[in-house]
Amino acid sequence: MTTVRTATPSTARAINDRLALNLLLEQGPLTATELRDLTGLSRPTVADLLDRLQRTGLVAVVGERGEQRRGPNARLYALVASRAHIAAFDVREGGVSLVVADLAGRTLGTAEIPVEADGPQDTAAAIVRTLRETARGAGVERLHTVAVGAPGLVDPATGRLHSTGQLPRWHAELLAALRELPDTEVILENEVNLAGRAEYRVGAARDRDTFVLMWLGHSVGAAVILDGRLRRGFSGGTGEICFLPVPGATGLPSADSCEGGFHGLVGSAALCALARAHGLPVGPADDAATAEAVVRAALAGGDAGAAFLDELAERIALGAASVCVVLDPGCVVLGGEIGRAGGAELARRVERCLARLSPLRTEVRAGTAGGGAVLAGAVLTAGDAVRRDLFGEL
Repeated sequence: MTTVRTATPSTARAINDRLALNLLLEQGPLTATELRDLTGLSRPTVADLLDRLQRTGLVAVVGERGEQRRGPNARLYALVASRAHIAAFDVREGGVSLVVADLAGRTLGTAEIPVEADGPQDTAAAIVRTLRETARGAGVERLHTVAVGAPGLVDPATGRLHSTGQLPRWHAELLAALRELPDTEVILENEVNLAGRAEYRVGAARDRDTFVLMWLGHSVGAAVILDGRLRRGFSGGTGEICFLPVPGATGLPSADSCEGGFHGLVGSAALCALARAHGLPVGPADDAATAEAVVRAALAGGDAGAAFLDELAERIALGAASVCVVLDPGCVVLGGEIGRAGGAELARRVERCLARLSPLRTEVRAGTAGGGAVLAGAVLTAGDAVRRDLFGEL
């Protein structure tokens, strides 16, 4: 015999509160009538939840709206975005970018902190000081949650960062220093995974529940979103396509080097070498910024540029095909410095090459979350964590 269970009054109230709060977050200030229309809840239920949320400090009256009816203007209710504050980090070998934001994700302060070579002994402490100063400059004394995007494997079980290469010492020291902030939750995530979340929520894949973001920059990586969920794998290694063995590479990758893998075919150094082979001008450094400039110059025109883009697209398609025949995502988004520089034109060329390599129909799109995709994903991740705490989200 099946026992039918119904929601308790407290559970129903929590669900209604979350629904209203999310609507106020997504759509901005609303009247009680608008909340009733959007939620389908009764007038007394909406009045009760608004009263309850005002008492908790999550909602406040911010104005009035005139309506075509008799009587006083309708009150406008809004989420109190200053109820909690967050910070987001994009941690790279050469430094850190950070953002301080409110509960609605609005940026209140930013900072760029370059770090040379392996960094001095007090690098982590200096970065945390800058975070505190940036927050205080925005009138923020306490950070509820800090989300950090960093290269490497983040173990889903322990939350620890494991490097697939030689990361600077200060990366681990920074994480330890952030975790000493009082009453602050610290979330660590692989930086490409965060970029994937940004493309899913606010970028090129907003209409897709299943897709793969290919990050093309100094090295290569991928974020895998299947059925609306970010997939990390057993050890956090899902998407480490820099180690993917592909034809045309100099050899095979190893457990401690991806030079013989997909990285050796489309990483920034390989891209710069390919550009030189096509007679294109290339700067002295083989970094991601140089590779980005090369792709933009190639798009400007000329036979050499077109031939270079065709061969680059063929290389990218080799890795994309390997991913697609295993996961069948239906959509691949090109991100990172190289994907951003190539835009829709590079995506079109890759899609054409991919169609020749794979029997699976796969759309290729250019990422639209921009150069701050990692930070955008970190802000979204931190905001989600705060809302789970304050809104009681499951």
